[in-house]
Amino acid sequence: MVDRVRVVIAEDSVLLREGLTRLLTDLGHDVVAGVGDADALIKTIGELADEQALPDVVVADVRMPPTHTDEGVRAAVRLRKEYPQVGVLVLSQYVEEQYATELLAGSTRGVGYLLKDRVADVREFVDAVVRVAGGGTALDPEVVAQLLGRSRKQDVLAGLTPREREVLGLMAEGRTNSAVAKQLVVSDGAVEKHVSNIFLKLGLAPSVGDHRRVLAVLTYLRN
Repeated sequence: MVDRVRVVIAEDSVLLREGLTRLLTDLGHDVVAGVGDADALIKTIGELADEQALPDVVVADVRMPPTHTDEGVRAAVRLRKEYPQVGVLVLSQYVEEQYATELLAGSTRGVGYLLKDRVADVREFVDAVVRVAGGGTALDPEVVAQLLGRSRKQDVLAGLTPREREVLGLMAEGRTNSAVAKQLVVSDGAVEKHVSNIFLKLGLAPSVGDHRRVLAVLTYLRN
């Protein structure tokens, strides 16, 4: 996990873009560029790559000019393929299941999907930016709820107990075992047991490494 991160912001609303820039810089982070559309984002990241000055994370709106449909998330998916060392955190007005699935279906390193309402919680938003910059995951609870809700129709999670599903949802938000325990008012040991059972039931072997936490949530996306 990194403490001070270099950020590129892609948001067509000047007010929001400037607000995010001020928020991050006030807390000691470096916003190296701010752009208003997906083409400018791709160009900027390419130029930074040429200078060997890639940012730690890109924060991008899902919908950007010219059509305000999926330009932002398309750019995010492209960046994840071309620059896997750069974290990508996308912001959306509401849960767009198709886009969330596409963004999360590849590598599980350094990815986040938050609703814009979450930006209002300064600490939570900045924690998410830093977590994604460090190679972690940050998924909005509403995104997790919708995707897990859909996945209940699939056999892949059928073997999990209701409590294990609850733990899985909190894991997907990027919470540590201790944070999950605090949320559920149970011991750390109880959470560790639930997590181990989840890994076992989903067939995630120890060799997978730390990313098992994310793979546990994303397994159904590959089915």
